[in-house]
Amino acid sequence: MFLLGHLLKRFVQVGTLTVIDAHGRQHTFTGSAGPRVAFRITNPALHRRLFFNPDLALGEGYMNGEIQFEEGTLYDFLELFNLNKLSLDGYPLQSVLRRFSKALRFITQHNPIGKAQQNVAHHYDLSAELYSLFLDPDQQYSCAYFQDPSDTIEAAQIQKKRHIAAKLLLRPGQKVLDIGCGWGGMALALAQLEDVHVTGVTLSVEQHQIATARAANLGLAHRVKFELRDYRELTGQFDRIVSVGMFEHVGVTHYDEFFTKVKGLLTDDGVMLLHSIGRMAIPGRTGPWIRKYIFPGGYTPSLSEVFPATERQRLWVTDVEVLRLHYAETLRCWAAKFAENRERIKAIYDERFCRMFEFYLACAEMVFRHGSGMVFQMQLAKDRSAVPQTRDYMFNAERAMAAPLPQRRAA
Repeated sequence: MFLLGHLLKRFVQVGTLTVIDAHGRQHTFTGSAGPRVAFRITNPALHRRLFFNPDLALGEGYMNGEIQFEEGTLYDFLELFNLNKLSLDGYPLQSVLRRFSKALRFITQHNPIGKAQQNVAHHYDLSAELYSLFLDPDQQYSCAYFQDPSDTIEAAQIQKKRHIAAKLLLRPGQKVLDIGCGWGGMALALAQLEDVHVTGVTLSVEQHQIATARAANLGLAHRVKFELRDYRELTGQFDRIVSVGMFEHVGVTHYDEFFTKVKGLLTDDGVMLLHSIGRMAIPGRTGPWIRKYIFPGGYTPSLSEVFPATERQRLWVTDVEVLRLHYAETLRCWAAKFAENRERIKAIYDERFCRMFEFYLACAEMVFRHGSGMVFQMQLAKDRSAVPQTRDYMFNAERAMAAPLPQRRAA
């Protein structure tokens, strides 16, 4: 506990953290006014693991039940953690480890064809029932769009799809590509909003089966098709391309490859809308716990890492919007639904899985509520004249989509 205590003295600059070690001794670390949290460590080996690799050991300790909260909750602790994150990063050993981890990004984010499918399967080929128990009915597994804080997750996800569709300037007869189509919700929504033909691609076997069945059940199979393949294997051209929540799996070393392919797939007057998690801070790394248990090969970029890749491909960035707290609210809703259905999820997997997923959802929410997390929507084109001069068309289209059907037809 001596080494861990030395780290925690430097770490806690805001709030109060009490740790009851595995031998029953109590240690309190206090900074300025802030959250108060106390937890007990039940495994002596965790003392050392927390000192050498707190980012990984915290999550594993919680998953294994080796960390038990006696004052405050997991959310309170993660709020305290995020408020003090910079002081942890500045601790000499942690600073060295972070630099070493960042230097290895070209290995941890190497996602060639084949390896990318393995990484996707790790998370997205879990039980289909699991996702139905904490997502909205359309199974939108990405940031929703809260026009009002009181919006339900169902309403906010519908608003997200309209918000994106408005930026795509859909016209009848267009060919649309959805890269990383998930369970098909976005592709199907676009086909319902406009008479377009949509091709969705995914690397998840589970998602492909469900999306294909949904298109058939809605009578849209003649206009919406889903393929189990890597986007890099596609040929042809599309008038519109959309990608929601997939770019996080590309890896920073593959950004040039991604935008080169996008440029080749877009028609000369085509438009793309890229929706991705990002960070408002300088380029960093993916935390070791998230990388090991949740999203192997994943990374959330700074915009300073994305723009150079679009510039090298000479793509016009015709619009950028940053969504700040929307994902925090989305994750709050998911965590609440997960808690409601926890016993059913535990019956599918086990207690350790539930604790892993709870830690993931809570960590993610705190990153967007108190850390550097954000979501960006980037509109891209090959031709500067592919979209109107002002943004009015987005607002007009979004309002029209939200109007009752008779009013939409009249408009």
